[in-house]
Amino acid sequence: MKLNRIEIEHPFILAPMAGITNSPFRRLLREYGSSVMISELVSANGIEYASDRTFDLLKFHESERPLGLQIFGEDEENLVKACQFVEKQGANFVDLNLGCPVPKVVKKGAGSAMCRNPLALGKILDAMVKSVKIPVTIKIRTGWDANTRNAVEIVRMAADVGVNWVAIHGRTRAQGYSGDADWDFIGEVKAKSPLPIIGNGDVCTPEQAVERYRTYGVDAVMIGRGALRNPFLFEQSVALLNGTTSAPVTAERFLELFAKQRRYLSETFNEKGALLHARKFLAWYSSGYPGSADFRKKVFHIPTEQELWDTSDAFFSVALRSRDMSYLSEPFLMGGHG
Repeated sequence: MKLNRIEIEHPFILAPMAGITNSPFRRLLREYGSSVMISELVSANGIEYASDRTFDLLKFHESERPLGLQIFGEDEENLVKACQFVEKQGANFVDLNLGCPVPKVVKKGAGSAMCRNPLALGKILDAMVKSVKIPVTIKIRTGWDANTRNAVEIVRMAADVGVNWVAIHGRTRAQGYSGDADWDFIGEVKAKSPLPIIGNGDVCTPEQAVERYRTYGVDAVMIGRGALRNPFLFEQSVALLNGTTSAPVTAERFLELFAKQRRYLSETFNEKGALLHARKFLAWYSSGYPGSADFRKKVFHIPTEQELWDTSDAFFSVALRSRDMSYLSEPFLMGGHG
């Protein structure tokens, strides 16, 4: 299937999430079924100032394709330069974050704040689209608050300047990550949109992913926190959509996945960096299991990578066999992220 100029295998896509969708995790989730990869948000100003940390966030592995690198910022000149830099890096598309609700981003006029002035945003998007040959996509929210839900206006403006697709998180900026994602509103935007629309928000099970796709007429479904809780969610959603059966989620498959992520982390980061990222992901993965609180306390004090993974293998070998997998549909990381 195609989303305008971008060809994808199926309609289930991993959402970009700050601090989560680094290259090793994208590489892992591409292998386990996400049809598209998008980086965590990267500062256009950081690219202009040649920040080493920013350049690290832009690195990717060839196996991640099709891949978009997501940028954010408020300055038109820097955003145009960032688009051109992303194109030179060889990404398949560049994605502009217009949905981040974090105060330090919004106060500068970036993220969600940019959609408050559609005319100014249209000028910036027009310059970005014209500056590169690769597609430009955007990710927005339904609006700034309940009284100013202007997603339809933003989508139409984006279509006028040549944006490839619009992903919509079904909450306003004022909501942050509280309340429920408004899929009815996403469906209304899709019905009025000349562009492909990707719906995002509160998808934790394959049943929810397929139901959102079929009910609201969106062109694709973006899955965030649910994929961190259940990395097999994409293959399960595809199987359900196609009327086939996916491989069972067993303890052995989880342990195999952890081993791959360990390898990808070590191939991407130095020993200290791999250890820091591993601690974070293992703590998230353990949420909801018996003994997870003690495990999380322990992993952040383990000094070496080998000891960390030995400890996690011992924990998950028992925990994965002692918990009903229905926990995968429970609320998770509701304080933030995708």
